Amino acid sequence: MQQRSDGPNLQRVLSVLWRRAPWVVICAVLAAGAAFALSKHQVKKYTATTSLAFNSNQLTQQIAGIPTSISPQAQQNSNVKLVAVGDMAEKTAAQLGQGLTARKVGESLSIAQEGETTAIGESSIVGVSVSVTSPTLAARIANAYAAQFVTEQRATNHHYFTSALALVQKQLAALPPSQRFSAAGVALLSRAQSLKLLADLQYGGVQIAQRASVPTAPTSPRTKRNTLIGGALGLIVGLGIALLLEYLDRRIREPEELEEIFEAPLLGVVPESRALARFGKGRVGVLPPTEAEAFSLLLAHLRSYNAESDHRIVLMTSASAGQGNSTVALHLAEAAACIRLRTLLVELDLRRPKLARHLGIEGAVGTSDVLVGAVRADEAIHSVTVTGRSDGGAGEQILDVMVAGEAPLSTPGEMLESYAMSAVLTRASSIYDLIVIDTPPLTAVSDAFPILRQADGVIVVASLGLSRDAAEPLRQVLDRSGASLLGVVANRVQARRFRLDAYKRSESHKASPGKSSDSVAVAATQER
Repeated sequence: MQQRSDGPNLQRVLSVLWRRAPWVVICAVLAAGAAFALSKHQVKKYTATTSLAFNSNQLTQQIAGIPTSISPQAQQNSNVKLVAVGDMAEKTAAQLGQGLTARKVGESLSIAQEGETTAIGESSIVGVSVSVTSPTLAARIANAYAAQFVTEQRATNHHYFTSALALVQKQLAALPPSQRFSAAGVALLSRAQSLKLLADLQYGGVQIAQRASVPTAPTSPRTKRNTLIGGALGLIVGLGIALLLEYLDRRIREPEELEEIFEAPLLGVVPESRALARFGKGRVGVLPPTEAEAFSLLLAHLRSYNAESDHRIVLMTSASAGQGNSTVALHLAEAAACIRLRTLLVELDLRRPKLARHLGIEGAVGTSDVLVGAVRADEAIHSVTVTGRSDGGAGEQILDVMVAGEAPLSTPGEMLESYAMSAVLTRASSIYDLIVIDTPPLTAVSDAFPILRQADGVIVVASLGLSRDAAEPLRQVLDRSGASLLGVVANRVQARRFRLDAYKRSESHKASPGKSSDSVAVAATQER
């Protein structure tokens, strides 16, 4: 039994995304549309920025009495806080008027460091940004605020230097004449001259590096960016919903999932077809080429097992009713007959027989009549003419069929476990190259359990859309019974992807170890 990896693969993920694509697209479109609509309804704001350059000259700091051990980053942080504090907003509002208040000015301000922090002795830049609904007003507020701050700093520093100069001059005046030319006296005199120079220069330690210009485009809302972000978030949400739905959805969507559940190779895929849907409705018809190719490929895969061991008696079953195992059993037997294999199709679904009506031999004796001893086994076998393709390319051949029969059975399970049933299969295996047995679902009734021990191999038929909750119990039943599971057949695969998938599976089957090269060559020829 071929072991399959349980881990996710790229093809599986892409298949999930393709299947759930509507959810992903809807979420992405809705989120992008919502972000676009919200952005369009927001009031446009314009941002103007002016730059302030702070001079951190050590000599100036020493003269002013400011500690010089402060780091550049700490100095820059101090400058940012210095610009934000005080009554600059109130003074700016009073200067500009136009209904501005200190609160409105403060709410429109954004003060932050610009660029990297510089070393001591160089300039550090602080940006003053203003965001309002008018581009002209934004530039005026930014420039006015910066100018007010520079003026305030100059006034503050001038007052400081003047006060310090008065104190130094007082200290000089208090010195005796004999000490005025001493080292201490000369130092005081030099400091007094420096303070007088700073006071006369109106030095404030800060200046406007760049005035704010009138912005030409709004800075918010950023409609394009918001739309892209909304679409990206919607895409993520959509992917999450898709994965959640896939996790909660217990239906089997891909043929490869059957391989994972049953840990058995995929022997074939059968397309969803009107021609196959006629089974059991009393309508006999030749299969179109595509459907016929599917069963030819299934037969080729099955024959490849016989290159190593003789799987003469093959039991077809399913996890629940309506999976199409009777249809697959019939057309597999037909495909075998078309290549001149001596083939017998045995219907053991004695509770709900349908093969006789489909073949137009209603009322014919069959399995149940043999089991009750009403007829001999050879009398219950009916020969029907089959043609593999609608173009007649395979020619007409004979298929032997043993239908369910007309004799009523109160205990079908016990009858199938009887010596008579065993004798029928033993005798048939000595005559036919292939015996295909159609049974009811193993998880629904126990009728077919005795046949599991007599069959050389079991093939599970499952339609896409089958719940895992139905498939997994069948896997457990087969494991406990010790049956030889040859593989699985995926039924009702969408026709648009059937040809490509079948070809790919045929190629992968060629590379599988232990497969007959002659059988695969036949399958590849039929597939093309």
